[in-house]
Amino acid sequence: MQTSLARRQRQRRLGAQRRPRGSGAGRAVAIALPLFLFSTLLLLGVGVFTGSVAAYTYLAKDLQDPRSTLEAISFTQQTTVYDRTGVVTLARLGDDRRDIVGFEDIPPELIDATTSIEDKTFWDNAGFDPLGFVSAAIDTIQGNDRGGSTITQQLVRARLLPESAFAGSIYERKAKEIIQSIRLTEAYPGEEGKKAILEKYLNQNFYGNRSYGVAAAANSYWKKELKDLTLAEAALLAGIPQSPTRFDLVKNAVEETYTDEDGKEQTRLVVPDTAEVVQRRNFILDLMKTRSVLTKDRYSDADYELAKAEPVILASQAADQWRAPHFVWQVREELGEILCGSTQCEAIDTGGYQVITTLDYRMQRIVEKWVWAAAIAPNVKDPKDVNRVLAARQIPKSEWGWIRSLRGHNIHNAAAGVTDYRTGEILAYAGSASYTAKGSKRLQPQFDVLSDGWRQPGSSIKPLVYVIGVEDRTMTAATMFMDVVANFAPSGAKAYTPTQADGLERGPVRLRNALQFSLNIPALKAGFINGLEHQFQRMKDFGLSYPAGAVAVASESIGTIEIHPIDLMSAYGTIGNGGVLVPHHTVQRVLDAGGKQIWPATNAKTAGTRVVSKAAAYIITDILAGNSKPDVNPFWGKWRVTDGISSSKARPAAYKTGTTNDNRDVHAYGYLAAPSKANLPALVAGVWMGNSDNSPNDGKLSLDTSAPLWSAILSEVSKDLPIEGFERLKPKGLETATVDAFTGMKPGPATRKTVKELFLPGTTPTRAADVTVTVDVDEATGLLWQEGCAGPMVSRAFLDFSGVESSFRNWQKANINWQKRAARGPGVSGGPEGTRTAYFYGGYPAFYPFGRTWGGTFPPTKTCPIAEPSPSICVETDPFSPCPSLEPPPNPGGGPGGGKPTPTPKPKP
Repeated sequence: MQTSLARRQRQRRLGAQRRPRGSGAGRAVAIALPLFLFSTLLLLGVGVFTGSVAAYTYLAKDLQDPRSTLEAISFTQQTTVYDRTGVVTLARLGDDRRDIVGFEDIPPELIDATTSIEDKTFWDNAGFDPLGFVSAAIDTIQGNDRGGSTITQQLVRARLLPESAFAGSIYERKAKEIIQSIRLTEAYPGEEGKKAILEKYLNQNFYGNRSYGVAAAANSYWKKELKDLTLAEAALLAGIPQSPTRFDLVKNAVEETYTDEDGKEQTRLVVPDTAEVVQRRNFILDLMKTRSVLTKDRYSDADYELAKAEPVILASQAADQWRAPHFVWQVREELGEILCGSTQCEAIDTGGYQVITTLDYRMQRIVEKWVWAAAIAPNVKDPKDVNRVLAARQIPKSEWGWIRSLRGHNIHNAAAGVTDYRTGEILAYAGSASYTAKGSKRLQPQFDVLSDGWRQPGSSIKPLVYVIGVEDRTMTAATMFMDVVANFAPSGAKAYTPTQADGLERGPVRLRNALQFSLNIPALKAGFINGLEHQFQRMKDFGLSYPAGAVAVASESIGTIEIHPIDLMSAYGTIGNGGVLVPHHTVQRVLDAGGKQIWPATNAKTAGTRVVSKAAAYIITDILAGNSKPDVNPFWGKWRVTDGISSSKARPAAYKTGTTNDNRDVHAYGYLAAPSKANLPALVAGVWMGNSDNSPNDGKLSLDTSAPLWSAILSEVSKDLPIEGFERLKPKGLETATVDAFTGMKPGPATRKTVKELFLPGTTPTRAADVTVTVDVDEATGLLWQEGCAGPMVSRAFLDFSGVESSFRNWQKANINWQKRAARGPGVSGGPEGTRTAYFYGGYPAFYPFGRTWGGTFPPTKTCPIAEPSPSICVETDPFSPCPSLEPPPNPGGGPGGGKPTPTPKPKP
């Protein structure tokens, strides 16, 4: 961070305050002039000493009004970042520590210790102590250098003199300092005035260890609030400002080994009793016996002696660890835009702002626990340690199986977040598996994958593809797509023939099933129906951003264009929010150093942008909700959300996973129904898994990785929320109709299975299913009829997909080829990629919700054979033309053994 002019000036002043005062005649002269001037003024009176009046007028002419100047003092402070409760401190932003406190927050022991050593007449003097000044001057001349400035003078020198006072001679500056101190005391009379001066002084002082003000010093040295300081600690702090560098407690400390209560050997920082700063503490405690004003009756001499014997043990000085560090960096960027209109904003580090963020720290710890368990635990060096580290992180045993199964499959990183999609507030945020983990090429802990990583979403992009088509009314949830491999490249270009991961072609599927079971070919076809450029631009309406130079391409519909995972999480939230995008953000409120809210305006409201209609969004939600139901989708439904991680009670959720073609990225995104109570969060969660160096895993799909991680996170963070379904959110006007289970059209004569489907008003199908052809067949053989077949001839309807998707010639050609193979049954290979025919949803394990069929049978390709003519029956009507005998001729040999007939055997008794 750059150092501001104000900060440089402050450091210069503090440096001047701490510089040695010199020696010999120079110091004596520096003291003599103001001493002579003010001694004369005090002894003779201003009214009878014209020369002194003239000198006073000259010296005071460029001094500002002390009251307005004191009130205008603004201290540079660290900005403090809190969670949404305003209680949990996530981070302090800025190099120098300072916490401004009021006089009433400063313990009287610390005040008495300070006045005892710095200004014993503070409560009574007029801002300047002539006797103390003379005494210090004499000591200085004698070589015993010490300051004679009052507390008021020290504050004036640091804060209430113009820059010009430091440009002139030291004599003139000292005189102006004394004049301004007297004026300041006159402007702040009485006890209340003294309190105001002392408050500024104790917040101003540098106490070493990068700490400004007593509150920051107490925290940095002992991790204590001021009210918890001991008498000895108060005296220690009071002694530091004389020389913060020399008396810095950390610099004076040594590391000591000790045995804790559990018998374990530990180390701590201890300042030796012989250290100069400890001796100074004891000297101050002795002074307090007679000089204390506020606590004079509170402590006995014995108490002070006990305080002098108290060991100086410091808190650990390990670097302050941010909580939710990736989130805090996002807060810093957003805060810069709020305060300065740019992420480069020095005010963040010096303004002392109090930032109340959106983070739910309970949820944050849950998310951090699970991403660590999923990405780091499986990769511990010794496989025997996996169970141990999972148990240490309180991962239920019921989840150990899928986590252990990740070992050895080259997945070393994970990221996840949770957002309230009604407000856009980020509730939990983990940009990597662990911010503090040991880094490697495959795990770069400090890199924030959620907001800074460009990752291919794979199939997790598909809900946006389909909701655009539904909104545009170019397709419905019942629209039939042929899941058949085709060439999607433009004419003359290299062929682009993507397949499903399992190498199967399922033929006719409706949009609902295509999305639920994440079929690639239907999604690609939907993209062309949407119009690739139109779809590309519409994706941005959901909050997605793309790398520079990204353009619309066919593969965008299956997630090959990189996005930021946090943006896709918001896009899912948009669907869950009835089509309204509320941009994600990290800051709720910003307060200034005095606690006054400066952002947002008190009457500001969270604004959202409608991206698609409520009805279109609900249709996609209804489809995605099936993925968490095992009876609808036994594959994805395995990882449904439950009421708590170890519960068997299901919680309705809508979700979709994604795996890139080369297994570099696996994702899962989904949301719960918005609660009936507006003050409860509407949760959407997103998960990414992979490697920082983009190396692919060895074949693990989202079902084995990101899906169980997503389920575990959302199950646990939602534990305290009521269980509510999506049905109550169904918008008015949606139509329900019965359609053919395969074609999505109105049931026709050949329909074998039907389902109920949701439609936007006016999009319900009116045309009966017509992917059939009527063919005359021979009933006896089931083959094509021709004259002479056994018969009888009957007319039957058979499947015929040859005319489907005729607007796209490549698709139609591929469909015809598939149909020829499908007529031979499932498992027949062919097409440009050698894929196999399969029923929906064939695979392993097999799942056939509509039977082992494509909705009917295909017409026969062979013709029935001509039948042999039947023999004519002879009727004897002419005795001269008898019918031929049908008796077999006698056996010339008389049977098997000779020429005689074989006798009829007689039955045995």
